[in-house]
Amino acid sequence: MKNKAKVLVTGGTVFVSRFIAEYYVAKGHEVYVLNRNSRPQSDGVKLIQADRHNLGEVLRPYHFDAVIDVAAYTGEDINCLLDALGSYDEYVFISSSAVYPEYAPQPFVEEAQAAVNKFWGKYGADKIEAETVLLQRNPNAYILRPPYLYGPMNNVYREAFVFDCAIQERRFYLPKNGELKLQFFHVEDLCRFIDVIFEKKPAQHIFNVGNKDAVSIYDWVKMCYDIAGKPLEVVKVFDDIEQRNYFCFYDYEYFLDVTKQCELMPETRPLVEGLKESFHWYINNPDKVNKKPIIEFIEKNL
Repeated sequence: MKNKAKVLVTGGTVFVSRFIAEYYVAKGHEVYVLNRNSRPQSDGVKLIQADRHNLGEVLRPYHFDAVIDVAAYTGEDINCLLDALGSYDEYVFISSSAVYPEYAPQPFVEEAQAAVNKFWGKYGADKIEAETVLLQRNPNAYILRPPYLYGPMNNVYREAFVFDCAIQERRFYLPKNGELKLQFFHVEDLCRFIDVIFEKKPAQHIFNVGNKDAVSIYDWVKMCYDIAGKPLEVVKVFDDIEQRNYFCFYDYEYFLDVTKQCELMPETRPLVEGLKESFHWYINNPDKVNKKPIIEFIEKNL
């Protein structure tokens, strides 16, 4: 991508889309964000205020060097944007690992058949539809399938939940023996890989993205407590209780094969470093996370 490119980011006000917009502003690009202006905008972006499903001619006058679509969840979302765009060069769609069915052989490879996953349900099914529509209309588009994204600006109550437990010096209620493994990807690594796509224009158009190594939930929780400077005391939960009521992830272990990503971008941010960044951001922005009543459930039921 040229030195001062015109980049359109759909969304731009929450976690991934906001981080991406600010990342490209910091690199000196001309960044446009497309949203309804219902939340504060980032410094340095140019707002195109519109509803994605009612764009009319608002995008037609622009030529974008890159479109980074973070806010598409359905085929209709894709169609609405493509129908409204004027001209553009590259299109990157942030999809999800939820497109892989839970019964497929692991680690999931990009060539695996996408199908409904019982844990992700409609969300995954809609992402499959969005991918399908996009590639039918633009076979040159790129699709990225991340696992759990984390980092500064994360408004989902995951690492922030553990940080809250640590700060309040709570015992941590851990599912079973804490051996369930999770795969993460730092939001800045996602941006860096988008850069690689723009620079190298690989022949492959669908990529799994993520850290090479998974981490057990015990080790992940321990990292969070250590970063908060608090000792970890664990209570193992073997009761037949819905895991998402007292923990921040489903009882579902999966792993993406990220070999193709690593060939293009070998290094990713060490998890402990990324979690330190997340902690410092959260301490300063506790009101920007959508908190769920997990601690309240624990106090009443465990």
